[in-house]
Amino acid sequence: MSSDSTTKELVKPLKADGAVAHASTESRRQVVTLLLPWVVLVVLYAALVFKAPGYLTEVRSVSFLVYSITTLGVVAMGQLCVILIGGIDLSVSATLTLANVVTAFIVADGTNTHLFKAVVVCMLIGSVIGLANGLVITKLGMPDMIATLAMMTLVTGAMFIFRTGHTNTGCAPALVSFSKDPLLGPIMPAALVWLLLAVVLMVGLQKTTFGRQVFAVGLSRGAAHAAGISVTRTTIVLYVISGVCAAMAGVLMTGQTGGMTLKSGDPYQLLSIAAVVLGGTSIFGGRGGYGSTIAGVAIIIILKIGLLPALGLSSAAQNIIFGLVIIVMLVIFRFGGKRDD
Repeated sequence: MSSDSTTKELVKPLKADGAVAHASTESRRQVVTLLLPWVVLVVLYAALVFKAPGYLTEVRSVSFLVYSITTLGVVAMGQLCVILIGGIDLSVSATLTLANVVTAFIVADGTNTHLFKAVVVCMLIGSVIGLANGLVITKLGMPDMIATLAMMTLVTGAMFIFRTGHTNTGCAPALVSFSKDPLLGPIMPAALVWLLLAVVLMVGLQKTTFGRQVFAVGLSRGAAHAAGISVTRTTIVLYVISGVCAAMAGVLMTGQTGGMTLKSGDPYQLLSIAAVVLGGTSIFGGRGGYGSTIAGVAIIIILKIGLLPALGLSSAAQNIIFGLVIIVMLVIFRFGGKRDD
């Protein structure tokens, strides 16, 4: 047997072993990504029950958790879409706040007469902001972080101008009921609609051609373009979805608070990103899903609204623990499901 033949015979099993090892590592990574958020959520829930056993027996407290999860969950839907292609949307907070202010202004008469108009106007606002983000990123070649940060500044300025001279005078009763009045136990209609939209998003990402295109763009824009996928169109559509989701959350915020709240969307800018990442979605795109993002959303809300305040810690200590939880989970994602490069 020649030396070349011997080398080939030796390389074949090595390649086979490498493929098996890679498959095993990939399988382990998927299991960690899928299960870790839910395991952490169960642990935090158990800790909350142990520390504050009466907290989860009060309908008012549970309702507050549910509508907080709903609002963050809606924003995280859009944030997930852009992160799946390796992007990011820093304008969601400003879009949410502007939608909150506009909705409160339109329904300030305290009746349901102009509610439909308010919803339509806010959805258009979210669409325009998302479209502008997508066009600047794809047509001008501006980095998504810079483009959406600039948009956040522009929208914030527009919100302050619009808000000048306007005060809270009333809110549409139907919007209040939809956003926070319990329908099934502590669950309000808004939460049920959010869960329906969540199912639509999960099915859309996993079972449709567009969903497969999203993951393809996230894995490699060059390869996706070579395969005939319109990277530009996909990017623009996803940023429009992000803008609409943020505006939708702003409308819900109006019903929850009964009016406009200055800087109401500020916490959601980073929390929406954290929820997506805690759900196991890769910040570099191409991997993830909304099912685990729901767990990430619940982890954040239970920590920030339930468990950490129940421990009686100072605000600074709560922030430190919250940050540590995020870091620990990211470390586990990194090493527990590390891929061979």
